[in-house]
Amino acid sequence: MSPLLIERCLRALADTLTMVGVSCLIVFAAGLVLGVTLVTTERGGLFPLPAFNRLLGLVINGFRAVPFIILLVVLLPFTRFVVGTTIGVWGAVVPLSISLIPFFARITEVSLREVDHGLVEAAQAMGCRRRHLIWHVLLPEALPGLIGGATIATVALIGASAMAGAVGAGGLGDLAIRYGYERYETTVMAYVIVILILLVSAVQLAGDHLARVFNRRR
Repeated sequence: MSPLLIERCLRALADTLTMVGVSCLIVFAAGLVLGVTLVTTERGGLFPLPAFNRLLGLVINGFRAVPFIILLVVLLPFTRFVVGTTIGVWGAVVPLSISLIPFFARITEVSLREVDHGLVEAAQAMGCRRRHLIWHVLLPEALPGLIGGATIATVALIGASAMAGAVGAGGLGDLAIRYGYERYETTVMAYVIVILILLVSAVQLAGDHLARVFNRRR
């Protein structure tokens, strides 16, 4: 591998890690809040608001139904308003985050629903306040599932970031398109594929390990 190709791959990898890292922080924070809101505002939940719950569910399903590449184009004016550009690393963070927030919200909802309801009832019988139930019962018990969901979401973000490279977002996808595809440099394409496989494998292994660790501590 030539020094120039190594430099290109390292720069593209750094851009991808930046896109995915910042997007992960936004996705996990917003998705967790939405997922908790979905569970706690349903009929019979800790803060029952059935009408609001149905509306929120419809909005989340609406965003989930839109393919990422279409959402990326539709959000161009909003992306420009938020970060001042529609290209490059920061131009991709906004659509990446908005695309995966509903996905992680549903994962959070499923993880929280799997918590033994008997634990919640026992905590309520002991006088635990509703907001404390969320922090000290629901979230800790759902943590292994949340970590597994976060792993899936991170892998999806890596794939979406590569797709965003097709529209000038930078990163490994951009490198593969501009050099591997448009210039017929198959070596570049091969290296990008290998890097993506290694990156996804590392994320999956780390996520699985963390999930097992926290599952043993329950």
